[in-house]
Amino acid sequence: MRLHHEGKTFILASVTLWILASLLMFTFCNISFLNYFVSAIFFSIFLLILWFFRIPNRNFSSNNDAIVAPCDGKVVVIEKVFESEYFQEEMIQISIFMSPLNVHANWYPVNGSVAYTKYHPGKYLVAWHPKSSTENERSTVGIIAHNGKKILVRQIAGMLARKIVSYAKENVQAKLGYEFGFIKFGSRIDIFVPVDTLINVKIGDKTVGGVTEIAQL
Repeated sequence: MRLHHEGKTFILASVTLWILASLLMFTFCNISFLNYFVSAIFFSIFLLILWFFRIPNRNFSSNNDAIVAPCDGKVVVIEKVFESEYFQEEMIQISIFMSPLNVHANWYPVNGSVAYTKYHPGKYLVAWHPKSSTENERSTVGIIAHNGKKILVRQIAGMLARKIVSYAKENVQAKLGYEFGFIKFGSRIDIFVPVDTLINVKIGDKTVGGVTEIAQL
């Protein structure tokens, strides 16, 4: 396991707060129980930050004929919708909710080429709200898979997530097992796939980013 580079500032800030709080409490407070209690709270925050930015070792799927989950989380939506941002056609939307305890790195779901990227500022509705897909802060990546099929992936900020990071750039290769972004603190990802796609998951299923094959190309 390693720690994601997006967490450096948060990890440094949390360990600094823990050290400072502990020093201040043990220097100026004579109540031992309170000293240890405050120190434990800040140490717990530090551990939670480490947990949030962890990147566990995993064997990524190399199935060239699969659409692989771009993130850890739980499937909360599977429905046919009209994708109006880029492809302008009916597609199947698969939404995966990421809790603050999930790994928050995002991986390309297919091998192919990035055809479109766009960041949208917006609101911070709870990530499972139906309107979060179109009204929240979000970043969209359109991919043409190696077999020509169209895939759209949308990172969506939630009530706690206030920072979306996207590394995807147009005309670069999308590769299974490679990160295209990161979302900081609680969020959701929508994946739009062609309507004739065979879906391998159902609502309520847990996904492992880069590993779970959620559909077939």
